Amino acid sequence: MSGLMIAGAATAAARALTPSGTEGPFYPDRLPLDTDNDLVKVGANGKAAAGEVFHLSGQILNREGAPYTGFVVEIWQCDANGIYLHSGDTGRGRFDANFQGFGTTVTGTNGGYRFRTIKPVSYPGRTPHIHFKVKAPNRREFTSQMYIAGHPGNDGDFLYRRLDGPAAKNAASVALLRAPELDPGAVKGTFDIVLT
Repeated sequence: MSGLMIAGAATAAARALTPSGTEGPFYPDRLPLDTDNDLVKVGANGKAAAGEVFHLSGQILNREGAPYTGFVVEIWQCDANGIYLHSGDTGRGRFDANFQGFGTTVTGTNGGYRFRTIKPVSYPGRTPHIHFKVKAPNRREFTSQMYIAGHPGNDGDFLYRRLDGPAAKNAASVALLRAPELDPGAVKGTFDIVLT
């Protein structure tokens, strides 16, 4: 199933595995105290992170469409200034203290997950993306990156270009839709992750 897929819109034969990707150098080396699935607000300080709010949801499924329940889903990404929550990401500015930078949740009975974060931004050398890690007992961790479908920076990104053909690029991409019903000025997208 591609990152653009609407539930039930494809047959099992059409489901493409989500391509694995590099963890990158900026997996947080210090986790925030707040690691829930709302990355836009840290703790109870009430201040929102800079950036456009992005409601990200999807399912973790196998190729036949059966859901994976109880899987841990982690995401991490840079803030609106292109800075990661990592001590090695220096030189471009300070990390937004109101942005969590890392979040985690557990899939429900339908394999579903949900995050409230910010729309990813580019930084030197990279197109906008969000890192994903999926964990479950007795399984190898799965790491990938999600891209914005049709973003003009994709073709210049060395990792996006390494994806093997249009099906893999589609499976690693999400279309963004306006979502004012969720938050003023927000966008939303569905990114299903298909595993073996």
